[in-house]
Amino acid sequence: MSDTEQTPAISFSELGLAAPILKAINEVGYETPSPIQAQSITPLLEGRDLLGQAQTGTGKTAAFALPLLSRLDTKTKMPQILVLAPTRELAIQVAEAIQGYARHIKGFHVLPIYGGQSMGIQLNQLKRNPQVIVGTPGRVLDHIRRRTLKLGELKALVLDEADEMLRMGFIDDVETILKETPESRQVALFSATMPGPIHRVATRYLKNPVEIRIKSKTSTVDTINQRYWQVTGMHKLDALTRILEVEQFDAMIIFVRTKNATAELAEKLEARGYSSSPLNGDMNQAAREKAIDRMKKGKLDILVATDVAARGLDIERISHVINYDVPHDTESYVHRIGRTGRAGRKGEAILFIQPREKRMLFAIEKATRQTIAKMQLPSTEDIADRRVMHFTQILSETIESQDLAFFQEVISNYQDSHDADPLEVAAALTYLVQKNRPLKPVVHVRERPARAERERGSRRDRTDRNEQRPSPRRGNRTENHRSEDGMQTYRVEVGKSHGAEVKNLVGAIANEAGIDSKDIGRISMQDDYSTIDLPEGMPKDLFQQLRKVWVCNKQLELSLLDGDSAASSDKPSRKPRRSGKPRTRARDQARRPSQQRK
Repeated sequence: MSDTEQTPAISFSELGLAAPILKAINEVGYETPSPIQAQSITPLLEGRDLLGQAQTGTGKTAAFALPLLSRLDTKTKMPQILVLAPTRELAIQVAEAIQGYARHIKGFHVLPIYGGQSMGIQLNQLKRNPQVIVGTPGRVLDHIRRRTLKLGELKALVLDEADEMLRMGFIDDVETILKETPESRQVALFSATMPGPIHRVATRYLKNPVEIRIKSKTSTVDTINQRYWQVTGMHKLDALTRILEVEQFDAMIIFVRTKNATAELAEKLEARGYSSSPLNGDMNQAAREKAIDRMKKGKLDILVATDVAARGLDIERISHVINYDVPHDTESYVHRIGRTGRAGRKGEAILFIQPREKRMLFAIEKATRQTIAKMQLPSTEDIADRRVMHFTQILSETIESQDLAFFQEVISNYQDSHDADPLEVAAALTYLVQKNRPLKPVVHVRERPARAERERGSRRDRTDRNEQRPSPRRGNRTENHRSEDGMQTYRVEVGKSHGAEVKNLVGAIANEAGIDSKDIGRISMQDDYSTIDLPEGMPKDLFQQLRKVWVCNKQLELSLLDGDSAASSDKPSRKPRRSGKPRTRARDQARRPSQQRK
């Protein structure tokens, strides 16, 4: 068992990866491998099985994708790599990452398959002969049983976040899939923890595996105030500009992923009036030292940098670190924000996060053992107030420090010759000074909150109104159930008498509808129904999709427990029950993707 805590001082070019993969890595902006990558790539390139224990956010996707793609045979028009992931969200994320790593491999195709997406779409995509399949266990098993996914040429199987698959009740599906793969296939299993069932799977299906354990030793100092902004409809550059307008910073480092992005963003900030410079590995040593020296002397306020270029940088003026692009792993995040808050000084760290990157946010919070607060973007009023304050401050400093005799004479002559009001003259001069940076910014487009936030807001309004009147009852079929804050309680028509367990409900909802299992709240199982807490503000299309999910040969038929939601009001009336025996024809069995999760 190999344990590691520090990032090895090696480069990707030393690990034996294929040339197209190395080219893509350079374009993506990876400069040195993380610990899990450094230790996993070589044995996976050698074709060995691997058992890796590492937390989310340590760079596991690249750890298995880069070496396995390097061994890919593009002439074989059959799936060669299968990656199993616990949720739809992670399957899509891994597939997108693999597509990026393989961008220079001609004729390459990767296909994510997961519950909740049309089976017809997936069947059409499978006809394109993808070499890599990334899927959730339930849907992968559905395709295997339909004989639409053939694994006879499979060379490698990856189990990503195996402990999460165990928690969601997919471990039996995983073992069934393993039995359908060739004996000669290579297996890589990654898990944050190693509970007994996962260890038994590893012992049974992995052959003399290389075992790697990555110990996360990340921590951050209390002097750094950490916040995040969730990227919504507004462009990231516009959001960054707003933050720069309002935040009182001395000097700042903005981190991006690629070397090209450092130059592009620095140029755009310069055009907006900010003294900025790129800092990346392509710059020669003299240019890097010049940029750092300018910042130390106060001639430069913003450095736009990549991870490695800023490693070890210690400039006392740096009061803010902005993660414009999400780091590849938690270690990188800690290294980044460590450029501020040094030697007991206060520091600010702001992270830009997209909704699909929330997993990394949770991983960072877990690794740093700190909660990162959500921030709201400054409003146009905030920006106007800040600009006026800045203008008046400069005005006061100018009156105190400059010899204004000549300018007073110019204004006095103008006032005498035009019989002008002194206040009007001052206002006109102020207008001329602020034309390029208006003290009162003009809003051209009304800003709107993200869709989910709008729906949550309207849902809260409806809830507040409905608290005034009693909730409609559904007879004595449900128990008294109070949902947690931020959650709503739903009823599903699947219970203990149907052979269902909590793990079946969690797995089906998380997998088929793309809801993170962490967002599923309390579940109460009864004989012929169950209640479950889900995040409030559920979109109507997701509500309708969840109604049709199958668990233990029954559809969930989801409904809001208190009956006063827009979603429930749009619920279609139930069709009359069919008499006689249930249909069991093969085509009907195939329409029930979740029925095997018992």
